[in-house]
Amino acid sequence: MRPSGRAIDALRPVSIQTGFARHAEGSALIRMGGTEVLCAASVESRVPPFLRGKGQGWVTAEYGMLPRATHNRGPREAAKGKQGGRTHEIQRLIARALRAGIDLRALGEISITVDCDVLNADGGTRCAAITGAWVALRLALEKLVRTNVIPALPVTAQVAAVSCGLTQAGAVLDLDYAEDSNAAADANFVLTETGGIIEIQGTAEQAPFSQEQFNELMRLAQAGTARLFEIQRDAVAQAVAA
Repeated sequence: MRPSGRAIDALRPVSIQTGFARHAEGSALIRMGGTEVLCAASVESRVPPFLRGKGQGWVTAEYGMLPRATHNRGPREAAKGKQGGRTHEIQRLIARALRAGIDLRALGEISITVDCDVLNADGGTRCAAITGAWVALRLALEKLVRTNVIPALPVTAQVAAVSCGLTQAGAVLDLDYAEDSNAAADANFVLTETGGIIEIQGTAEQAPFSQEQFNELMRLAQAGTARLFEIQRDAVAQAVAA
């Protein structure tokens, strides 16, 4: 049995609330079990220096945790004067994932930054951030089309992410903290709705795992993201209709 009592292929309860950050061009508060991440997309009519004059846009991301998002208080990185390596790695992952689903040339010389702030952490924060960030980005792009800043949506793929791991219950989908901290192996899968692979991060914490075990993790991830894609689409449709 899993600590939560879930079936091996069951996601935690998932919800996406759009419009939570009222001043952002697009925003989504995603809840996956006890993990909550606020994603807010901000639009700027300029691009980084390395893209100026190239007729191409840019999408990037920033990631952070509130001090009491975890069981014990973590110091604010701003107070330390620098970001940690984990923060850099996660926000670069989020940005890569988002850019993989956007035609940057069709965006034009516009930059969109998606801020992902973890309010509560119970495992899978980077996956929740990617899934919520795609919704926030999609809504920001909808606003650019609606206000005639760009002629059409430059979206090439729907993007979501989920974690899977090998535990005492076997291969399981969507690890919470209790499972993640004791897993024999875990992996994060960033996928598209058409089955494309953007990124897979997998690590054996104990003994190496087999190709067959990886295939099972992949199967679970594909089934899990299929459900996440439905939740994303419903959230976007309701926000656009409103």
